[in-house]
Order: sequence, then C-alpha cells, then structure tokens
Amino acid sequence: MNIKTVPLLILSAVTLIDGRVYSGPHEVQLTFDAWNHRLDNNDNFSPDDRWLVYDTRPDNGGIRMGRRIEKVNVLSGNIVTIYRAPNATTTGPGIAAASYHPTENKIVFIHGLLNHSRSQPYDWWRRFGMMIDETRPERTIIIDARDVVPPFTTGALRGGTHRHEFSGDGKWIGFTYNDALMAATGERYNLRTIGVTRLDSPIRINGPKDGASFSGAGTSALVVRVTPDPIPGSDEISRASSDSWIGTHGYTTADGRKQRARAFLGKVISLSGKEVSELFVVDIPPDLTVPGDHGPLEGTTQTMPMPPHGTVQRRLTSTVDQRFPGFTGNVRSSTDGAMLACLARDEHGVAQVVLASPVDGSRQQLTSFDSAVQSDVRWHPDGLHVCFVQDNTIVIANVENSSYRRVTQKSTASPFALVWSRSGDSIAFNRRRQDSRSGNSYAQVFIVHITTDDLP
Repeated sequence: MNIKTVPLLILSAVTLIDGRVYSGPHEVQLTFDAWNHRLDNNDNFSPDDRWLVYDTRPDNGGIRMGRRIEKVNVLSGNIVTIYRAPNATTTGPGIAAASYHPTENKIVFIHGLLNHSRSQPYDWWRRFGMMIDETRPERTIIIDARDVVPPFTTGALRGGTHRHEFSGDGKWIGFTYNDALMAATGERYNLRTIGVTRLDSPIRINGPKDGASFSGAGTSALVVRVTPDPIPGSDEISRASSDSWIGTHGYTTADGRKQRARAFLGKVISLSGKEVSELFVVDIPPDLTVPGDHGPLEGTTQTMPMPPHGTVQRRLTSTVDQRFPGFTGNVRSSTDGAMLACLARDEHGVAQVVLASPVDGSRQQLTSFDSAVQSDVRWHPDGLHVCFVQDNTIVIANVENSSYRRVTQKSTASPFALVWSRSGDSIAFNRRRQDSRSGNSYAQVFIVHITTDDLP
C-alpha cells in the first residue's frame, strides 16, 4: 500500500452569501490531490470511523477509467492506496464506488471484467463486486459468481452488479444489476433490476468457459421482477433502482417478525401512459437456491434470471394521480427499519424529504422548504435525525418534530455524497475544489464534526 501525508484545511466561520455569519461546526478538508475523491453516496466510514474510502474515477471516462481505490485518515489526513486496477487500458477494467463492511475491515467496490477488450469494454453488464480484506490486502475476493455460457449456474449471474452495499449485519450484499444476455438482444431489454448475494455460500463455476465466467464468494440471485412492457395501471415495473437495505436487521412485520428486505424505486406505467417511480419493498428469503413461480433462478438464453421462492415484491405507494407524482433519490432506512426516507415533490413542485413506513406505505412530508432538497437523505445512527443538502448547505433535521439546523457554510460549491460516521459524530461529504495549477476542479473529501448540541 502507498501512504501519503497531506495537510488538513480547517474552514473557520465565514460570511454567508445572504450576509449572515456562519458560526456552526467547522468543516475540514481532507484531500487535496488533483484528481477526484468520490464518496459516491456509499458507506464510506471504516468500522472504527478512522478512515474514509473513496474512488478516483475521472470526470472524462467515469468508472471505465477508474484506476484506484484509496482511503484517507480523518484525523491525520494520511492517504493509503488500497487497490490499483490491473492491466488498465481505455477499455477497462474500471473500478469505483467503494463501501466498508459495518464491523470488519473489508471493502467492496465495482470491478470491470478482467478480460476487457475493445470489443468487450467495461459496461453496465460487464462488472462484478470485488472485496478487499485489509488484513490480507494482497488477496482479492470476487463476490458474485458469473456464468455467461449455457448451461448457466444457479447462484451465479450473467451480467453486471453495481452499488454494492453490505447489509447491517455484514452477511449479505445488495446491488443493482444489468443482464448481459438481455443487453445482447437490444437496449429495450437491458432492464436495471436488483439482486443480493449471501456471503456464506460460495459458488464454483466448473471448467473453462470463456474468460468472462468465474467463481464467487457468495450465492447470488435477482430478487425483483422487471418487464419491458408493464401493464398500464398495474404494479409491474420496467426498472428497479435507488435501493438500500431496510434496517440493520430488516423491518418488523405486522405479526412481530424481523424480515430482511430492500426498499427501492420501481418505474410503473399509469393508465394514461405516464412513467412514474413509486416506492417498493422486496422481502428476501434466507435461502436463495429454491426456484420461485416465475422461472429459473439462473434464467435462460431468452429470459432474465427470476427471483427465488419466498421473495415478495410489494408496492408501497400510488402517486400516479397526483399533480407531481413519483419519488427520487436513493431510498434509505432508519437503523431500526421502521421508516424509509427519500424525496418527493410537494404541491408546489418543490422536492422535499418524505418519510414512509415499509409495512403499509403510510407517509409524511418532513420538510417544507421554498427551494428543492438537493441530495439523497442519510439517517443518523440514532434513527431520529437525517441529513441532506438544501440551499447548498448540509441540513440536519429531526424526524419527530421537523426542526432542523444547518451545519455547513453556504457556498457556490455545494456539498454532495453525504455519509454519517458509524458513531454519528461526523458527516463526510464531497465538494468540488479548483486546482490552482491546472485550473480544473475535482471532488475533494470534507468532514464536519457534529456534537449533540448540533442536533435539532
């Protein structure tokens, strides 16, 4: 690993754009190098809150040109290179979007195929989840097995995974997915959906295939059904995304059980033909190897892989008849799984934070700003507060009484990609800063430390 020490920049109280003086918590700039340091709305804090992991993909080329996964120490500013993409060219492999395990020093991130080429470059359907155990950093671990040559293997996938997120107990990984076989049939069938990997059950791909098939550390399955032609007015969806785990251990059902599940946005079609993103939940069974009623787990040459038995896909909301229907942003859950948070437009068309129950979809509008909330919502570990960006500042809001407080200064370089520390005493985020030598701007990592007095 390469280690580098950099100075820290503490931003003291300044005059805000509207003339008010900011005197709240001080934000600290942690990174300064002339490349991007993207937090990417992931779980970036290490289990002990000492490090923040990020990727360095450039603006031009994106993930395909991602070359390194790094981490920065939140106290010293020391930077460590965790992983470098092997055999990197303009076609890949591409690495990005790193997240830490909740209790172990393990990091998962997107990795493009190792046999990338000009005819088979990095793409949505040519990637997988790679894990690094920092106790053995020389040993890379492929998470999701891949098998693109018939006969397909149960527990393996045929496409590409993305937005890898450890479950609260660290035993599963959730992700979005695009299927390589469906991509080959045309863009119309390249439908984004959602899958999970159970980490305690490795899948072995036997025999030589084509170089794009390989074994994985866990058993994977798609858990959400998508179709290119949803029936208007039905609960069928053409796209599933913006997903996250519900709670540390799931949500509590009406009969008192804990149910492992993911919340997401599903794109439905209204009776009038309008596409609307509604809130959905999918319950996930403990066994991913039992086929369900909709087809083979591994799919066929003509059909997508289908969810396992015990998977229950539920629509929580129906906003198609509202003046401003639908939801945006990644759906995030409180740690106890009792409440979901995302964004929806109010009666004036302004994006606000809304809260919803994962059980029955009942919801309330948390904020009432005159201008839009600008970022995803992130939950404080206490389950009583959320943070987000509005008016180019980070806002913390109390979900019980809707009170709020701004904890960063207003700036033309708005914060983005917010993430709470595990202890809840810090918020890390990105801002773009211009490099004095090149004149280019890059995403840099900042942190603002929060005390109980800063919570509304």
